Amino acid sequence: MSDTADSLEARTGLTAAQRRRRARVAVQSSWANTADRSARTAPARQAFQARFERQVDPNGVLPAEERAERVRHAIKAYMLQLAGRSSRSRKAN
Repeated sequence: MSDTADSLEARTGLTAAQRRRRARVAVQSSWANTADRSARTAPARQAFQARFERQVDPNGVLPAEERAERVRHAIKAYMLQLAGRSSRSRKAN
């Protein structure tokens, strides 16, 4: 166990597994009380999109249609990279 985990356990009186369980309960309760899931996640989706817009058009000079097309490709490439990492990780375990 790491020093951080030891100190957390000493401060909270909870093991790592107990803290994870408590966090999972909190997350599920939070989503259960969320009326508009789309509105809640909108800022994250906007930030994700903006990240790729900055990547493909750092100076903001492309026409909107061209920028959108490049963003779609950049996101697709990113997702394919994530899938590759996930696959390698599963094979390693």
